[in-house]
Amino acid sequence: MAEPIRMNMSQPHMNTNHDILTLTQWLSPAYPVGAFTYAHGLEAAVHSGLITSGEHLRDWLDDVVSHGSGRNDCILLRAAFNAVSEDDLRYVNDVGLAFAAAAERQLETRHLGMAFCKTTTAIWDALDVELIYPVAIGKAASQRNIDPTLTCALYLQAMAGNLVSCAQRLMPLGQTEGQAIIAALTARCDEIAAATCVCTLHELQSSAFLSDISALQHETLQPRIFRT
Repeated sequence: MAEPIRMNMSQPHMNTNHDILTLTQWLSPAYPVGAFTYAHGLEAAVHSGLITSGEHLRDWLDDVVSHGSGRNDCILLRAAFNAVSEDDLRYVNDVGLAFAAAAERQLETRHLGMAFCKTTTAIWDALDVELIYPVAIGKAASQRNIDPTLTCALYLQAMAGNLVSCAQRLMPLGQTEGQAIIAALTARCDEIAAATCVCTLHELQSSAFLSDISALQHETLQPRIFRT
C-alpha cells in the first residue's frame, strides 16, 4: 500500500486560540489516558544505575526525543495527519506497532491510544477506531486542522514532562530541577517537530539503544511501580 502523501508545507495552518487550547487539553496530564502509569523503560534504567542524577535524566530524555521513540512518534503522527483514507491510517498504525521496540512499548502505545480515542470520541465525536497513541493524536489533529508541527512539539514536551514526573517517583529529583530539565528540552522539542516535517515512514529509526534495552529489561523487573 502506498505511503500517505506528505503535507504541502506551502500552505501553513493558521490555528485559533481555541484550537491551541484544545491541543493542550489533549496533552494535559488531566486528560484521562493514564500516562502517569507508563515510564517508557525509565524505571529499569534508574534501577540498573544508568540514570542517577538530573543531568543523566536530561541527557537520556534528549536522546529519546532526538533519536528514539520521540522522533519516531512525530513521524507517525504526521503520517496519520496526512492519511487520505482509512486504509492509509490503518497502514500507519500497523507500521507504528511494528516499530515498537518491546512488548511493553506496544502495550504502552496501544493503551494510551485506546484511552485517547475513547475520550476524544465521547467529547468531539471523532476517532471511532482504536489507534496507537501518536497515530490517534495525529488523526485527531487532522480532523480539527490543527498544525501538525505545533502538535508534534507539544506532544514531545508532554512526553518529556510525563517522564520527568515518573523520575521524581524513582530518584531524588526536586520539582525545580525537574522543571529545569523540561525547559532545557524545549528547544529540542521544537527542533525535532520541525525536522520531521519532511520525513516519511521510510525514515523511522532509533539509535536510542539503552532506552530500548531498558524497555526490554523492565518486562521482568520486580518489584516495580510502573507498567512500562
